[in-house]
Amino acid sequence: MTIAVTAASGQLGGEIVHALARLDTGAPVVGLARTPENASDLGIDVRPGDYGDEQQLQASLEGVDTLLLISGNEQPDARIPQHRNVLNAAKAAGVGKVVYTSIEGAEEGTAFSPVVQSNRQTEADVRASGMAWAIGRNGIYIEPDVEAIDDYRAAGEIVNSAGDARCGYTPRRELADAYAQLLVDPSHNGSTFRLHGEPITQAQLAGYLNQAFGTELVYRSMGVEEYLADRTAVFGEFLGSVIAGIYEGIRSGAHDIPSDFETVTGRPHQSWDDYFSTLQT
Repeated sequence: MTIAVTAASGQLGGEIVHALARLDTGAPVVGLARTPENASDLGIDVRPGDYGDEQQLQASLEGVDTLLLISGNEQPDARIPQHRNVLNAAKAAGVGKVVYTSIEGAEEGTAFSPVVQSNRQTEADVRASGMAWAIGRNGIYIEPDVEAIDDYRAAGEIVNSAGDARCGYTPRRELADAYAQLLVDPSHNGSTFRLHGEPITQAQLAGYLNQAFGTELVYRSMGVEEYLADRTAVFGEFLGSVIAGIYEGIRSGAHDIPSDFETVTGRPHQSWDDYFSTLQT
């Protein structure tokens, strides 16, 4: 069984390649990337994989049995036809199974909802593809908050509009272990799984960062409209509204939901005490 991983040059794609290597099933793994040389350090065969080029994708997917489709990062209206290109190419190439990396989030009512809706459309396309399938819905990545520690330290606080609501964060390495299982274990076929760790509040997040980095951060909640204006001023209308929409979704409870991580991997998601202990300076 040959497994292909799209967007192999990206952070999640690379982690999934490594997770498959840890499983050591003996199945050949190939990567697809828009710029293959950007994934040359993975130690696998990397083929061209531009989501906008269906013919190129079909050629690169010849001989592949199972495909991991990582959601693209274009604007929502562009993602849907790009993902369909991948699915059409996979079916034409004889791929038998596709696993899709979708997302959790509020499906209506926030500026992030169009992104969630585009993922839901691709989920529907995956289910209707005629191939065997499994879908994961990713929790919010924890890494951007870790990578922002210098900015948080300079400000002395974390500020957003999530309020006291809890969010099911997850590291990419944990997601990668889950997706490796979805790719190789047929018992998960035909199901959709929510993938995240124990939901925590922003105040708890600040506390974990303090433990790891010796900071004294506090959390300050900002109103939804105020935070939207703040993020738009910093990042521009599209990206600023998406960021604000994510936190509005957290505030609404859209990310405080049960996780299926243990069902997929056969083990609990890494605890936040354990995760942040690996970051301690």
